[in-house]
Amino acid sequence: MGAVGGQIEPYHLSKVMGTSTCDMLVAPLSEVRDKLVRGICGQVPGSIIPGMMGMEAGQSAFGDAYAWFKSILMWPMEHVLAGMKDLQTDAVRKSIAEASNQLIALLSEQASVLPIDEQEELSMDWFNGRRTPDANQVLQGALTGLSLGTDAPKIFRSIVEGTCFGAKAIVDRFEKEGIRVKGLIGLGGVARKSPFIMQMMADIMGMPIRIHRSEQSCALGAAMFAATASGIFQNVEEAMQVMGPGFDIEYFPNRQYSSYYERKYLGYSKLGHFIETNTRE
Repeated sequence: MGAVGGQIEPYHLSKVMGTSTCDMLVAPLSEVRDKLVRGICGQVPGSIIPGMMGMEAGQSAFGDAYAWFKSILMWPMEHVLAGMKDLQTDAVRKSIAEASNQLIALLSEQASVLPIDEQEELSMDWFNGRRTPDANQVLQGALTGLSLGTDAPKIFRSIVEGTCFGAKAIVDRFEKEGIRVKGLIGLGGVARKSPFIMQMMADIMGMPIRIHRSEQSCALGAAMFAATASGIFQNVEEAMQVMGPGFDIEYFPNRQYSSYYERKYLGYSKLGHFIETNTRE
């Protein structure tokens, strides 16, 4: 329903980005034929749009990874400052709440101006296991390349890079298995609230990402299905065209960063292989 409400298109990966991600792709049955994408969550004819092959993937942690880091940074304020008897006032509690609300935006602002250096911090996004490709919930996340010069914005940037690299691994699996991905559609809270993360996504993926206008795409998709089932529209595609509000933001990749992200993605892949090998052993 979220994919349909977000006006999914053939070969465009619709990414519902919240605490985790749900990635959906549709393609004509006549073109998919007997291709079976290895290591994704599901592949079912008609599961998203009748007459199309519906394929689903996703990441076990996306927004949750940022929330985890925010929780670590807020711990001193919430447990030390708030526990001081002389500071137990409504003003202090309000200040803590305001700091919590502004923290991710401030980290994003500072991380966006950091100089690019592929030798610095690197993160693996498996903080809640790995959903796709090749589900393995035993795997864990990692932070490497830390030094005494590492600060909060650098760690935050590496976590954002890691989650975007995890998204790229999903696209790579689709394409390796013979299902091309032409573009990206962003849905959900993170997609609409974080330009920094969405620009990073476009840069790392090397393709544009359009952000859907609706903030209630699942409810809208349900309405589209209902309108089609009741005979108002002949098919789901017509319902999406008439009822869909369209897209209001689009991020394009910065090509000058391509070689940097290619090298760093290789490091991400090597780190993932190291973690998986040692976890198995």
